Amino acid sequence: MAGGGGAGRKVAVAAVQFACTDTASENVATAERLIREAHNKGANIVLIQELFEGHYFCQAQRMDFFQRAKPYKENPTIIRMQKLAKELDIVIPVSFFEAANNAHYNSVAIIDADGTDLGLYRKSHIPDGPGYQEKFYFNPGDTGFKAFKTKYATIGVGICWDQWFPETARAMVLQGAELLFYPTAIGSEPQDTNLDSREHWKRVMQGHAGANLVPLVASNRIGRETVETEHGNSTIKFYGNSFIAGPTGEIVKLANDTDEEVLVAEFDLDEIKSMRHGWGIFRDRRPDLYKVLLTLDGEKS
Repeated sequence: MAGGGGAGRKVAVAAVQFACTDTASENVATAERLIREAHNKGANIVLIQELFEGHYFCQAQRMDFFQRAKPYKENPTIIRMQKLAKELDIVIPVSFFEAANNAHYNSVAIIDADGTDLGLYRKSHIPDGPGYQEKFYFNPGDTGFKAFKTKYATIGVGICWDQWFPETARAMVLQGAELLFYPTAIGSEPQDTNLDSREHWKRVMQGHAGANLVPLVASNRIGRETVETEHGNSTIKFYGNSFIAGPTGEIVKLANDTDEEVLVAEFDLDEIKSMRHGWGIFRDRRPDLYKVLLTLDGEKS
């Protein structure tokens, strides 16, 4: 579906959404099935949800869960997705739990349409709250924010908690990202069953799309997952709501909170580039005034 010439540079993006079992082979097979469905619908770039190989284990602090981590190189899931990307001529960001010597990261490998591994992004912002105890498992990412030049577009990929920080999106777009992708695992809050963040979650990312005038894709899991913790069982109901937003923040495709889904939308990146330049948001930036962002309390140094 990617085009060129006078018709503009059109690229179709997709988000897949599914419930995970705690068996990696089953989840990887489900991801492949849905990626193929997205390809059949015309997608050029397909996003899978965060840490899709198993249950979201960060509900607990358990030493045995470190065994789920795998090295970046020779990673069997990444290799399988490289073969799939090459077969279908599509781009696939692949989320995985990375073991790197004595460090561990929540990472994404960016696979280009010819199966080439373009590189790695490691999650920068690591949450630590009830049900989402990621600091126990993951070192803070050391790659910095990146933009990856793929066959179809230059893309930026953040991971879950990164999506709550506008600096992440802006940093990727300043490096040339034309599309933003956020693999995610988010749902209910075990400590407060009345707290439902889904609308807030969507609005924040819609703001990133609108503030930077770039389309944005978010993929989240669904289903109820119970993990045995050191204090008993913990359960999260993941609320799905995967979506694709257009360059003014409008939602153009939206999944529900219960069903397996494949969302696909097409954008003319040349047209959006002209809109972005005409709007003046990057022309009128004042980075000379932004040093305050380097402080904790807003006081000038």
